[in-house]
Amino acid sequence: MSDPRDDEAALGEDVPPDDEARDLLETLVSIPSPSGEEAECAAALVAFLEAHGREVYRDEVGNVRAPADDAALFTSHVDTVPGEIPVRIEDGEEGRVLWGRGSVDAKGSLAALAVAAVRTGVSFAGVVGEETTSRGARHLVADREPPDALVNGEPSGWDAVTLGYRGILQGTYVATSESGHTSRPANNAIQDAIAWWAAVEERFAADEYEPVFEQVTPKPVAIEGGVSDDGLAVEASIEVQLRVPPGRTTEAVRELADGELDAGTVRWTDAVEPTMQRPKSPVARAFRAAIRQRGGEPRQLRKTGTADTNVYAGAWDCPMATYGPGDSSLDHAPDERLPLADLDRAVTVLEAVGEDLS
Repeated sequence: MSDPRDDEAALGEDVPPDDEARDLLETLVSIPSPSGEEAECAAALVAFLEAHGREVYRDEVGNVRAPADDAALFTSHVDTVPGEIPVRIEDGEEGRVLWGRGSVDAKGSLAALAVAAVRTGVSFAGVVGEETTSRGARHLVADREPPDALVNGEPSGWDAVTLGYRGILQGTYVATSESGHTSRPANNAIQDAIAWWAAVEERFAADEYEPVFEQVTPKPVAIEGGVSDDGLAVEASIEVQLRVPPGRTTEAVRELADGELDAGTVRWTDAVEPTMQRPKSPVARAFRAAIRQRGGEPRQLRKTGTADTNVYAGAWDCPMATYGPGDSSLDHAPDERLPLADLDRAVTVLEAVGEDLS
């Protein structure tokens, strides 16, 4: 009987299965690490790096740090969103496929970058909290000097590199009104909240031909309202997010949203600026060359979400790009899974990029 891995080598453009990367990925995915609970998974990552003779430690916020050649810093996040997906490896149309929470977002990238970092000698960091507040990335930029170049790990597909991300503005609208009979025509706080959010959506209504990446996308993520516990008032609150494209700033978007207020107040809780990296930077060029060497036709992506890349770009003036194996449409999905041949190819690409940048 033929070994199914023989088929994977053909799928991988003559890239043989990378058992070390596959074993690390399976280990990491098998350890649940939702944001705030990364310690056990981080310990497994530390053990991998120590086994390869790397200096490694965990910093004050829980990041895994392995400083080395700062010609490049390879980094990705340890945490995942919540959700249990039984970890298993199955044979499919794309060869062997690893199922599990975080296999795509972003432990596939984390494993590929860690393996490539130990093989090329570049610096490495596995950061915490990306799925919530980016506390790991924020601590990293405050705690160390910028590298000469940076590769952040998020799924792009093995033959694509991500250069752009929208920013994000987050806040909570709160309104209170006196309680009264519902037959009265005056707005209560719930109506005020609805009216404000409708005005915000109208303010940022997009032309149907405008690419999503270039739009401001307003999105309510939680809403509460009703009569207060003491029965004397009506209260309402809406938690909101607005994605901000390059070409706009979070401050300008905030001012427009505030300008729609007729009642109530908004407490803006976080703002991360958009980023668009140059396609002719040394990092982007290195990826294009490496992907072509592996038989791929390199693609350049712009993503409508926000990542730790935005934090790094806001603090560090160095060339950077985002890369990793996997289909990003499976981020946070109940069927999250990664073809292992994509992991193999991504590691070879990252090794070439690390050597190029060094």
